[in-house]
This record gives sequence, structure tokens and C-alpha cells, in this order.
Amino acid sequence: MTKKIKLKISARLVKKKVRRQSFSQRKHCRFCGSKDQEANLDYKNAGFLRGFLTERGKILPSRISGTCSLHQRKLAVEIRKARTMAMLPYTTSHW
Repeated sequence: MTKKIKLKISARLVKKKVRRQSFSQRKHCRFCGSKDQEANLDYKNAGFLRGFLTERGKILPSRISGTCSLHQRKLAVEIRKARTMAMLPYTTSHW
């Protein structure tokens, strides 16, 4: 009779396996579902657009904000318009 050899799994591989299994739900585009949210996507609504900027003034990528590619492009255009009109900052103020 041969003895079955049991291999030990490293802690790093266990964590990786758990991370893969506990994959959270995909982020959904907030503009695709409702027309009300898409109406908010305007350069004059600076408070709303500020939620899509980092603290340094950069536009959040779609993988973080969860917007689809179509609305991410529209969002970027509206943010650039608001920056041109001086409603949103290009960067944070320098010390």
C-alpha cells in the first residue's frame, strides 16, 4: 500500500483562493438605468461632478466609479467643460 502524500498550501495561495471566491458584485453604471441621473450629467452641476474627481482633481477611472465607457466619455467631457468655466479645479491649490 502506498501512502498518500498531503501537500501543504501556503497561506498566500489560500488568501488568493478566498479572494477569487468572494468576488463582489460588478459595479453598475448609474447613468444607464435612469434618465434622471443622466440629466444630472451637465457641466453646470459642479457639486455632482465633484464626486467623480479625486482629492487631487483628477477624473476617476471607470473601473473605480463604475460607469460604462459611453457615460465615462460623456462625464469626462462635462468635467472638462466645467473646468473651462472655472466651476471645477484643474488641480488642487499649491502651497
